[in-house]
Amino acid sequence: MLVVGEKSIFLSHLPMFMPPHNFQVILEATFTKKGSPVDEIYFKDRHSHQGTKMYTLEPEVFKLASLFTSGAHQSPRRSFKGTVFRGHLERGGQAIAALTNIDINVKKVVYAAKLGPGLEKPEKLTYHLLGNDKEFFLAHVIGAPPDFDQILSVAIEDPPAAEDLDRGVRVVFLDRVNSALDRIKEKESVQGQGHAAGAHQFLALQIKAGVEFYFEEGELSSPPTFDPTAEEKKAGFGD
Repeated sequence: MLVVGEKSIFLSHLPMFMPPHNFQVILEATFTKKGSPVDEIYFKDRHSHQGTKMYTLEPEVFKLASLFTSGAHQSPRRSFKGTVFRGHLERGGQAIAALTNIDINVKKVVYAAKLGPGLEKPEKLTYHLLGNDKEFFLAHVIGAPPDFDQILSVAIEDPPAAEDLDRGVRVVFLDRVNSALDRIKEKESVQGQGHAAGAHQFLALQIKAGVEFYFEEGELSSPPTFDPTAEEKKAGFGD
């Protein structure tokens, strides 16, 4: 899972289109160890390593769907164990000693979808907005292969209300096709059309992109590849 946030903690599962990885799941969470909060340890580590874009989490083995599905005798899972890495855990990342074998407590399932037949791929560039009054991020909505995964920080001139964020807000960029080449880039100023789930009106959102924390298209290609693509290399994610 990718870890982003300097004031709140958001986790994004790094998906592929093949089982058991075929889920796009984004969580808001807190960290504890032996019952004590350790969020600040992560925040301070991130602040002191500004040159490191990626922080990742290696969770214990469990079924991702258990976070957002329930049965007759079982509620959705709300905690699991994991270790936080500075860097990509599969590409030389370093485990943070104080954040090893911690408890990840799910505050909210921000977005969850199973990737596969029947999931619509938007024609226009589409993101899910996550965040609060402290910080915001855009996570690209993944549909069908070939596709791409991306999370970047953003500043919003007049952000949606808290109740809209709680329901979930999608942002569509009507002047862009849904492709990696046309994705939102760092430092761009763009206008998107926001829509909160269940709302009757659209929101005109003035957005300034910040840091691109993650970008991956090879593993979401058809067929998938683990070799860096040209666009990944150009964005600095080719190592």
